[in-house]
Order: sequence, then C-alpha cells, then structure tokens
Amino acid sequence: MINGFDPSTAAGLEPGLAELVRRRQALLGPAYKLFYARPVEFVRGSGVYLYDPDGNEYLDAYNNVPSVGHANAHVAEAVSAQLLQLNTHTRYAAAPILDYAERLLATHAPALGNVMFTCTGSEAVDLSLRVARACTGRTGIAVTANAYHGVTSAAAEISPSFGPGVPLGTQVRTVPIGAAFADEVATAIADLERHGIGFAALIVDTIFSSDGIWTDPAGFLRPVADIVHAAGGLLIADEVQAGFGRTGSAMWGYQRHGVVPDLVTMGKPMGNGMPIAGLAARPEVLAPFGERARYFNTFGGNSVCVAAASAVLDVIEAEGLRENALTTGGYLRDAIGELAGKHPAIGDVRGAGLYTGIDIRNVAGQPDGELAVSVVNGLRDRRVLISATGADGATLKIRPPLPFGRGHADRLVEALDAALTDLASRVR
Repeated sequence: MINGFDPSTAAGLEPGLAELVRRRQALLGPAYKLFYARPVEFVRGSGVYLYDPDGNEYLDAYNNVPSVGHANAHVAEAVSAQLLQLNTHTRYAAAPILDYAERLLATHAPALGNVMFTCTGSEAVDLSLRVARACTGRTGIAVTANAYHGVTSAAAEISPSFGPGVPLGTQVRTVPIGAAFADEVATAIADLERHGIGFAALIVDTIFSSDGIWTDPAGFLRPVADIVHAAGGLLIADEVQAGFGRTGSAMWGYQRHGVVPDLVTMGKPMGNGMPIAGLAARPEVLAPFGERARYFNTFGGNSVCVAAASAVLDVIEAEGLRENALTTGGYLRDAIGELAGKHPAIGDVRGAGLYTGIDIRNVAGQPDGELAVSVVNGLRDRRVLISATGADGATLKIRPPLPFGRGHADRLVEALDAALTDLASRVR
C-alpha cells in the first residue's frame, strides 16, 4: 500500500501505539492497512485539524470525507436532532428525502432528473453498472488504466489500481490517460466489440485521482463523450472524488468539461462522514432498470444521513466553500510552483480547486515512488497529512477539507520545503 506501515517495525513504536497496532492486527486481520511509516493515533478532529492523544495538532490536507470540516457543528446538530426524531428507510412516504433530492439534483445538469440513494460510493458505482447494463443490454466496461472505483465485487473488477491480486473482469478494458485519451477509448470499445462483448459504458473519475490527478485542459472529456455515445454506450461520471465543490469552478467535475453524463455516482463527502451516497441518472436511462428490477437499500437514504447530507449543502453554500476551493487551490499551486525552483524533486504541479497533484522525480528526472513516500512521511513527521497516488505512487496527493484556507496552505508549503530540504541533505 502506498506510504503504508510495515507491521514488522511495530517494536520501534511507543508502547501505547504499539499495543494498538498489535490489537489491530489480531482483531481486524491482515487486510487492513495503516498509513505512514510511523502510524498516528487520533482522538479528536476540528475543522482542518486532527489531534493525537497528547493534544498535538496535525494539519489535515488529505481527508475529503469530512468535506465541510471535522466535527462540523451544523452537521452534528442536524444529525442529533434527526436521531431524536426519526430514523427509518425509504419505503415510507416522507418529505425530507424528497426535499434533499430536489436540492441535490438542482446542482446537476437538468437532464439528470432522478437520484437513487446508497450508503457508500462503492454501492453507487455497483448500481451504476447494473443500470448501464440494463439500459444498453450489453456488459462491456471501459475504465482508466489505474482507476479506483470501489470495493464491492463489481466495483473492484473495474479498479485496476488494486493490482494483480484483484483481477479485472473479463468484460473490462483499460485506457491510458493522456493526450490520446479519446483515441484510446475508441480502441478499447473496438476491442470489446471484436471479442463479442458489447460496449455498455465508460466510467471515469472526473479528476482522475488514482491515475495521478489529471485535470487539464478543461473540456478534454467532450470528444470522449461523443465517442462513447456514438458507440451506443453510456458515460458514467464518478464524482466521489471530484464532487461537492472540490474543483472550485463547478459543483461537479464533469461540469468543468462541458459534458452531461448519463449516470453520476456520488459518495465520500456527501454526508461529512455519515454513510450516504447516491446515483444521479437521466430518467430515460434509469427506466429500463426500474421496469425489470426493484431497488431497495435498508440504510441507503435513511432519515439521519439525509439530514447530514442536507446540512453539508447548507455549509457549502453559506460559507462559500466552492469559491474558497477555487481561490485557495490556485494559491497553493502557485506557492508550490515557486518552491519547485528550489527543489528539483518537484516536477509537474497540477490540479483543480482543493485537489492538487505534485509529481516527485529523482535526480535523473524520472518519477520516483519511493522518494514520494519519503516526502509523505516527512510531512507526517511535521504533522501535515497528505498521501500519494498514480500508477507508480510518485504523485503527492493533496485533498484537504474544503474550509482549508491560505494560512493552512502556507503551513503545508513550509512543511513541504522542510521535508524536501531534509531529504536532499541525506542524499548528498
């Protein structure tokens, strides 16, 4: 796992943390992984900060799930009030879920007129595949070369970032992201058809986060959408990473590209940590699925999570968080760009809003995943939290909660400068 903890080094941890790691391994098993060479325990969060048991403050520049900030008071109050009133599923008539559905759909393209609710983004992706296959009568799916779309069996089959231990489905084709993306999509569709697998859909994370964070030029998805539709397939926009204002210039990543998808999956930041996700759809695309199957999710769209999701929209709107993402993100990338003149390890810096990727390269100018992990851990030691991404793990991933401001960006850049300076001194 990128920048993960090696359990064999647990003996070097302080006693309390070492005991937590030991219990975790014994109780949760080997599949659960910890971040960082030296794991960190958190007991509290507030805004863009996390706190360890000793009260030390860490700047969170990684977690997009608490999108409007850790322990946001408005969301907590909405959840608490609803818990004391009612929490039930979607099979009873109720106004709050409809009020939220209207409000959510109003942020999307008008053609997307229906929304279905799930608990997680993985479930939303799984549902999108079922809907696409029901609508087209075909099964073939195209994905980007290092995509991550979720953890259900169906979502994992279209998530090449899991590596060879989780094989892709036989009906899946991968497409490299790059200047020839549209042509590569056309090639993947042709290959599916040549093997007798009808093409159903292309699914893209609209900020291409697991592929290394590819955002520009805005609009490069338009010719791709045309190719998909000309082949009789659907375009699925996975907005779990890019959605809810993170790109700054738009509420949804697909809107930056001037396309209207057929299906849109949403998740992570939707409830600020409460388990709610969803699938927005063109009604004509959803209709064939609804005619042949019934859908029910016991916890998807429950009353408490809907209250949380509605409160998240309140905060995004009231605090101007989309606008903040746009201005702070640009400020951060400009500052990192200036830092690149001092540190040759900084390669390309790219992103949109509060989602930034920094390529890390070695002295030969090549992508260096090990060096990127060292930077991530160097920042952790300075109490700044980020991660890494991309096929080789050589792109630093900066994705903080949306209230992240210029002062926080300054602290991140200062810590990045110090971490790179320390690494350079050790290489000499």
